[in-house]
Amino acid sequence: MGYLDWNVTSSSAEARMSYAPGGGHIGAGGPPRMLGWNVPPEELQHIPDHWLGFPEPNPALHYLLALLYILFTFISLLGNGMVIWIFCAAKSLRTPSNIFVVNLAICDFLMMVKTPIFIYNSFHTGFALGNMGCLVFGTIGSFSGIGASMSNAAIAYDRYSTIAHPLDGKLSRGQVIMLVTAIWTYVLPWALMPLMGVWGRYVPEGFLTSCTFDYITDSPEIRYFTATIFTFSYCLPMTLIIFFYSKIVGHVMSHEKNLREQAKKMNVESLRSNQNAQAESAEVRIAKAAITICFLFVASWTPYGVMSLIGAFGNKALLTPAVTMIPACCCKFVACLDPYVYAISHPRYRLELQKRMPWLELQEKPPAQNDTTSTTTEAVNSPSS
Repeated sequence: MGYLDWNVTSSSAEARMSYAPGGGHIGAGGPPRMLGWNVPPEELQHIPDHWLGFPEPNPALHYLLALLYILFTFISLLGNGMVIWIFCAAKSLRTPSNIFVVNLAICDFLMMVKTPIFIYNSFHTGFALGNMGCLVFGTIGSFSGIGASMSNAAIAYDRYSTIAHPLDGKLSRGQVIMLVTAIWTYVLPWALMPLMGVWGRYVPEGFLTSCTFDYITDSPEIRYFTATIFTFSYCLPMTLIIFFYSKIVGHVMSHEKNLREQAKKMNVESLRSNQNAQAESAEVRIAKAAITICFLFVASWTPYGVMSLIGAFGNKALLTPAVTMIPACCCKFVACLDPYVYAISHPRYRLELQKRMPWLELQEKPPAQNDTTSTTTEAVNSPSS
């Protein structure tokens, strides 16, 4: 049997099947192959008609994306794997707050575990693993993506609680475990409902090599599901993150102002010892940390959020296969950065890493024991200690 070629007319979203004798491309004067031309008929029902109206991309683009995902996978699995290993192996890092960091690393690790499905599909230029691969890809993506969003919100709350109430605001191990359990309980229905067909569904998108929840099918059910998951899986954690980090910045700036005023009254330059005159002020460091964390979350999930809203309520013509691959790459890129932002920049983590891998030559110095830095600023500078 020859290869299937799908020709889509401008007046209909349905594909017509024809055969290309010998399995070659249609002649130079014929129409180009469309997305889905090499998909078995029984699998076509799982592909939204929207994608079948676009021509097949150049195979080189598939291969380029596959290589990019291989790079993402290596960097992310290495970084997040080291975070999980060091934070679990080092007794000094087994604090309640660091459980949130490990949970985030697990989410990012899971996000990259599913990439072999994308890589395999890309090297086979299409929907090679079919609906079963799509369901696995979409389900793991929901668990890891929504789990990472809520973990970011939990980290923001933990830091705010510790900094705003340094004496009694630290969460106990039991409280942290309860919050982590609540995160995964919250994620469970969002991941399983599309898998079981209760509400929504997982479908291929873009070049038909990756899968996510259906946001492109024109039906009331899909629109309601998209609006709901957008609200509770994007808007909610985003609001919490911005709220808590803005509170942190405000609290630290107020605290540092009080210290300066007290030092002025005592006619001294500073109430801190071992202070480097060249160092940035505490409020600048905290503001940068908060902005970085918020930016990473925005960069990771805003493209997907905007794209899903356009697919459900906007002009679907804007969503070409190439455009929809951009949000997927953003998520993977941020999964590579998270371990560096949350852990590798952590002084105590770097010390433990230096002990176990001295060949990295991190040259991290132990913190001075006589440093009288205030509890507030110390808590912020070691955000997950």
